[in-house]
Amino acid sequence: MRPTPAGTRRTPRLRAALLALLIAGAGTSLSGAPAQAAPRMDTSQFKGVNWADPRDNFADDPVVLSGLSLSDSYAQTYTKSSRVISAFRANLGANTVRLPINPYTVNGTYWKSYRAVIDAASAKGFKVILSYWEGTGPRKDGFIDDQATYWPMWNTVVKAYKNDRNVYFEPMNEPHGYTDTEWADLAAKWLDTYSSVPRNRVFVSGAGYNDHVTTVCADPRLKGTYLSLHHYGFWKEYATYDQWVADLKVRIGDCANRTVADEFGAHMTTGFDYNRPAPDNNFVNYMQAVTDTFRELKMGSVYWPGLRTGDTYSLQTLTGDPSRPWLATTNQSGADRLAWAWGRGKAVRP
Repeated sequence: MRPTPAGTRRTPRLRAALLALLIAGAGTSLSGAPAQAAPRMDTSQFKGVNWADPRDNFADDPVVLSGLSLSDSYAQTYTKSSRVISAFRANLGANTVRLPINPYTVNGTYWKSYRAVIDAASAKGFKVILSYWEGTGPRKDGFIDDQATYWPMWNTVVKAYKNDRNVYFEPMNEPHGYTDTEWADLAAKWLDTYSSVPRNRVFVSGAGYNDHVTTVCADPRLKGTYLSLHHYGFWKEYATYDQWVADLKVRIGDCANRTVADEFGAHMTTGFDYNRPAPDNNFVNYMQAVTDTFRELKMGSVYWPGLRTGDTYSLQTLTGDPSRPWLATTNQSGADRLAWAWGRGKAVRP
């Protein structure tokens, strides 16, 4: 999550040259035999949360999820992760977790420990979405930072998890440096490179800040993949409930049957009551509108963040012994709206 406008920005750069390098230097292919056609898409199966590094996942070193430590062994990471995943299920009814990766995490020594997060979640029956995050500072520009490390990262991740049906792959988070066409070209290259991965285990990000899926949805090269959408209330200073519904639906177009909102969120530690109408409160309007719409369209959704230390949007907070953590809910009304989006619970009370 980061402050971004509703529309797609373009970052000045020699895009064509970079894209050519990316396509030419994709690294070792793990393609193998083409995957079979994907079955009918069902996005409503994804009921989840993001688990994030306190730095918002943008890092020029390994990503370390809230509650974990770079010095933790595989066994320590597995124990902590198992408890956090169990708490996501117990407190929220979640069955999906979205996790960041970057080359520093995968290509270095921390990968052995970080794999414990993925393994623990999968062992609990959770669906795991692995998404590439770019770096910070000047690298935080919406482009893949370095194709020479990006493709080896994915080679390692795909080799490790292509046979685990609980693991899904998202080639890049918020690719806003690229034009819509450039991003679709890169996504198609990812699919060609890893054609042994079933398409229904790939999340193609919407263009821009993942803020619209209409162009990737229309590209026949990306057929059979899920599409990921991001949508945030801070994109507008104020909008009514109906305006938020309209804003969301235009970004989805007629692609709801393939789309998962794998980032959306609002303030959870400030005392807002999302169970009752508050027409003057932009964030209440937003949260009620998007969760109603996800339910109406039978769309999957993955809240940002389920857990991120220091984030007012965080729906969970760490409690107990740091070596055996548990979670507490920061805003029950926010959890109620999440349950409603996922097909359970009660409508907003008048």
